[in-house]
Amino acid sequence: MKDFLFNQLKVVRTNTINAVKELSESQVDSVPEGFSNNIRWNLGHVYLVQERFAFGFTQEPIQMPDGFTDLFGKDTKPSEWKIQPPTLSELIKLLDDQTNRIKEKLLNRLDEAVVNPLTMPSGLTLKTIGEFLTFSMYHEGMHVQTIKMLKKFSS
Repeated sequence: MKDFLFNQLKVVRTNTINAVKELSESQVDSVPEGFSNNIRWNLGHVYLVQERFAFGFTQEPIQMPDGFTDLFGKDTKPSEWKIQPPTLSELIKLLDDQTNRIKEKLLNRLDEAVVNPLTMPSGLTLKTIGEFLTFSMYHEGMHVQTIKMLKKFSS
């Protein structure tokens, strides 16, 4: 089962990267009418949440670039950014490397209970490393769908 989970993580992340790798910096910065965020925000947010889910709840070191929480945290938006965000190529590199680190650090720990379980607003409680990683794929998929909508409405 663990091989399947890590293969899924890699496939989901590859789909995310493939959805944006041919875009320009201006395309990833476009915020179409009716949207609060852009593609760059969605990519950074995916990285931030995955980093917290994979490493923050597992007592592993977090690799969070300076300013990421201010740029990509919950309820943030590009119109309020006070610092320069990472480039698209920097985000793609971070996202690509992250999946490899997750597998390297957590491969044999999927059934391990986390110190501080997280209960989602829906009532779902994440209690193990495997549960966090599985839920993170759902979260990333939601943002990939948003990225696809942003691409459609930006063109």
